[in-house]
Amino acid sequence: MTLATLLLDDNIIKNIYQNLDELLELIPELKPMINFNQQHPHHHLDAFNHTLLALSLSPKDFTIRLALLLHDIGKPFVYTEENGISHYPNHGKYSSILARRILTRLNYPTKYIDIISDLIAKHDEEITEEDIRNNYDFSFLLCQIQYCDALAHHPLKLDKRIKYLNKIAILLNTPNLTR
Repeated sequence: MTLATLLLDDNIIKNIYQNLDELLELIPELKPMINFNQQHPHHHLDAFNHTLLALSLSPKDFTIRLALLLHDIGKPFVYTEENGISHYPNHGKYSSILARRILTRLNYPTKYIDIISDLIAKHDEEITEEDIRNNYDFSFLLCQIQYCDALAHHPLKLDKRIKYLNKIAILLNTPNLTR
């Protein structure tokens, strides 16, 4: 099994669960995400199932799906709690660092690792008009990742994020990013 075979399957959730042992052998850093309760009002799933839902909502694009697979991999390692609410300070940056290590170990090309790492590091950051002007292709990918990630959050907490992403989609001149 290759990551491409796994991530580009039409029924990605079923395929991942059917090949979970192989995936965890390939990327053991995913194990702490399984059953990791995010204990946050914006999340209704554990970190792993949130990731699987985001993957299932994504277009069949390896770069997007690889970034989504690893986008929250750092959460279990940066977890803090304040007033009963979980926080994950700099989880995008830490997930990016882990992704870089994983993809280097798996022998991906450095330039590709840079792209995936940057997408992960910025998956929770605002996309600006300047970002779009400076690097449309990257902003387009990032917006798609952010849509899938947002749609995998608690359904009652989506309005603000979806409004922002719809605004970015208009700036990208792309009314339907995920399909």
